[in-house]
Amino acid sequence: MQKKTPRKLKLMASGTNQQAARLWQAVLGKIEMAIPRPSFDTWIADSVGVSFDKGELKVSVKDAFTAKYLEERLLGIIETELRNVGGEGNHVTFMVTGERSPVNSSLGLYEQPSTMSNGRTSTDYGTPPQTEKGRFYLRKPELNSRYTFDSFVVGDSNELAYAAAKASSESPGHAFNPLVLYSGVGLGKTHLLHAIGHVVRSQGLECVYTTCEEFTNQYVSAIQQGNTEQFRDMYRSADVLLLDDIQFLIAKEQTQEGFFHTFNALHMANRQIVITSDRPIASLSVLEPRITSRLMGGLVADIQSPPLETRLAILQSKAKQLKCHIPAEVLEFLAQRIQSNIRELEGNLNRVAAWSQFRDVEITIEDVTRITTGTPGQARGLTITDATVIAAVSDHFGIATDQIKGKSRRKMTVLCRQVAMYLLREETSLSLNAIGKLLGGRDHSTVLHGHERVSSRIELDDGLRGDVLKIRNSILGG
Repeated sequence: MQKKTPRKLKLMASGTNQQAARLWQAVLGKIEMAIPRPSFDTWIADSVGVSFDKGELKVSVKDAFTAKYLEERLLGIIETELRNVGGEGNHVTFMVTGERSPVNSSLGLYEQPSTMSNGRTSTDYGTPPQTEKGRFYLRKPELNSRYTFDSFVVGDSNELAYAAAKASSESPGHAFNPLVLYSGVGLGKTHLLHAIGHVVRSQGLECVYTTCEEFTNQYVSAIQQGNTEQFRDMYRSADVLLLDDIQFLIAKEQTQEGFFHTFNALHMANRQIVITSDRPIASLSVLEPRITSRLMGGLVADIQSPPLETRLAILQSKAKQLKCHIPAEVLEFLAQRIQSNIRELEGNLNRVAAWSQFRDVEITIEDVTRITTGTPGQARGLTITDATVIAAVSDHFGIATDQIKGKSRRKMTVLCRQVAMYLLREETSLSLNAIGKLLGGRDHSTVLHGHERVSSRIELDDGLRGDVLKIRNSILGG
């Protein structure tokens, strides 16, 4: 009896543009949950699947620099998720839809990678490159076209933040200045930041959006290359400055100095400043007091985890955008299953939508249970203890817990200890001091350094990112 080819493979083998786009959207839904949000928005959010043929998925990106970055830094995780969605043997090829010209404005020029003597580009090291003539180039991060006020679902948990963001975009520099939005991961603060940017630019105003990581890289490079005046002019000529994830300025004293003077110049000129953070301003006390006092002088609005009604409304809105019919009971099941993180909520919906469209059948709750088994959102109801985290790190690296808590300075032990600091900070509500006491009586600055060290390295090191994800999955899996 001849073995039948699964319907999924038949559909995917057709290689239509529509099928490629759906397949890539499903992959994006998983990658979005696996890498830091700034990296996702900067490098991959606007990419499009254009064709799929003989196991090769061609993906369109904005420029050659983005294609090179994705191939060198993220290809491993991208192809892993592609095979999870579409089957073994599939691979990704990045293609450029059109070279982007340098931006000729007061914001500086678009970043041009320069080749170094060892064959790598200077962008491999996380700082803007220098051309042969020594001219300084600045990358201008794009706004995500999907993040608008119209696509933001408003509920009791985010009503104040939404209203404040809307007012700041309509009357920049006057309504609430500065405006600080803070929330946990994946609750919509970056969405609102981009939405403000879209409205401001539609008014013909000059808007600069950047992440604190990008701001730091640019500032350090400007100092190294003697181009601090160009850096200063770039940011101080903006009508609106949108700065994402200010917590990354912690422990970067020199960058804080540059930010402080930029903030002062813009604020004195009644230019709008909007900043996001993953924690309340009071918890940013390790930033310079003169910075936190200025941030608290404006409006600080938080975004809470959404209640069931808001989660359900988000899923209904997202399903409508995907042009995919998903039964109401399935959406309600997903809304109840994932309670704290909108990003995970949308990512799981992408997986469900892709599964349904590939098979051209109506999905059931049983299907959803099977598809989403093992995803991080399933385990959010667990109480994660410090002992669970330290034990998981110990098991993964094969280093005893007493060594992690001890004074050993062996390279692997130090890395293991820093990963424990990172996960304890990210997955529990423990303070820096409490984490330090658990790990051998270390002070809060040591814990902060360990957290920031791992946070920055997982952007660049696929191996370490994989280690952290495996440990986190083992913790969330109970």
